[in-house]
Amino acid sequence: MRVLWTTSTLALVASTAISTAAYAQGEVNLYSSRHYDTDERLYSDFTEATGITINRIEGNADELIARMEAEGANSPADVLLTVDTSRLERAKDMGVLQAIESDVLEARIPDSLQDDENQWFGFSQRARIIFYDRNDVSNPPLDYVSLAEPQYKGQVCHRSSTNVYSQTLLASVIENHGEEAAKAWAQGVVDNFAREPQGGDTDQLRALVSGECDISISNTYYFARAVRTEVDGLSAEDRADIGWVFPAQNAEGAHMNLSGGGVAANAPNRENAIAFLEYLSSDQAQQYFSAGNDEYPAVPGVGLSESVATLGMFRSDDVDLSEVAQNLGTAQEIFNQVGWK
Repeated sequence: MRVLWTTSTLALVASTAISTAAYAQGEVNLYSSRHYDTDERLYSDFTEATGITINRIEGNADELIARMEAEGANSPADVLLTVDTSRLERAKDMGVLQAIESDVLEARIPDSLQDDENQWFGFSQRARIIFYDRNDVSNPPLDYVSLAEPQYKGQVCHRSSTNVYSQTLLASVIENHGEEAAKAWAQGVVDNFAREPQGGDTDQLRALVSGECDISISNTYYFARAVRTEVDGLSAEDRADIGWVFPAQNAEGAHMNLSGGGVAANAPNRENAIAFLEYLSSDQAQQYFSAGNDEYPAVPGVGLSESVATLGMFRSDDVDLSEVAQNLGTAQEIFNQVGWK
């Protein structure tokens, strides 16, 4: 059985179970905020390999987490799958995940990409890097800190401070450079804004093409997707005008976002849930994260898709994302203090 839930329907189902069959051996109930059609292959391959059926509920990450909390011990959820460290840490803080022991996950997922208490694990990554207009910028910033330099005044586009990607990036700046330096950086970026923060990552790339700004930040998979297939507002000619920089290659390395998951605190199919997470760390699933959604595998040594490899080699920041997550509250305070809307 496959169940799809939209954001508008989530509020109506707080007390609705998937079905009594969902508690039977051979099934796993997945709450997912990943909205990529290409993930269908992940689910079908897992079922084919294990015989375990996936019953899926999809929706907004925050609403899914809130639903799991409201359902409590009666929740049918076995696995939460979502994007960004901040949401995984929020789920942990709200008590809707549980610690698990898995030799497979411990061996395959790097320590920096998993929770210190084994409540969540990262399964794919996106580098958050600097993009710029090749026609207007001859000396692009080479690291995140440089985005705050006065020479880039009126040139920078970015997402809002309420976006999880923005929050986690600032949290990593805090971890790598300290709170005081992070606040100065955030203030400098605000001073350099070409427009009010708005839109998603693809909108930041489109803003380079339209001339609204000269420099922006985006996760790599948005640009890699435009390399692989047509994306509205980013033609092949447009893409040729966009350059990119993997930041901080002589320092901490490029900031990495992740997509990950964990076993629900009251999972009725706990062993199947662990089996699903272990499958996501397999070479087959890791290659599909890259080929199907233009992401970087979490497991070292897994090959990249052509669209991702086109961006080139780089050194990533190996800071412990579990430690970065502890700075999220401070990051939001800094955003508020500097007026980053």
